[in-house]
Amino acid sequence: MTETAPLTRRTLVQIGGVSAAGAGALLLAGCTPQGSGASGDGSGNGNGGTATVALSSIPVGGAVSAQLGSTPIVVSQPSAGTVVAFSAVCTHAGCTVAPQGSEFDCPCHGSVFDGTTGDVINGPASTPLTKLTASVSGDKVTVTQ
Repeated sequence: MTETAPLTRRTLVQIGGVSAAGAGALLLAGCTPQGSGASGDGSGNGNGGTATVALSSIPVGGAVSAQLGSTPIVVSQPSAGTVVAFSAVCTHAGCTVAPQGSEFDCPCHGSVFDGTTGDVINGPASTPLTKLTASVSGDKVTVTQ
């Protein structure tokens, strides 16, 4: 009679030669924002600075992802020339939300946020996204904390 090793989470992750570290890196890579014509101040910290986004890169009724220092943000344009910005850090478990039309979706646990107010549309998150200060000057949107 032969004994079999118990099936653990580590065993499942290592099936197919994928280590836990490699799987974690793949999961984190899927949660990072994509470039969208936005730039940050390069400060490397999430505690301040500014980000600029071309207004023309933000669809009316939609949003784009950007960076404010090291903090992922989302900038939306609910109506022509009106912009709002929020931290893209989901208030449930800290994953990065992504613009999906007029909403922000969290890929980790399914929370959905309103792209105009940052309010929770669908949980498990129960707290709105943190609102940031956004202003428009010509075709330039400036976002600060």
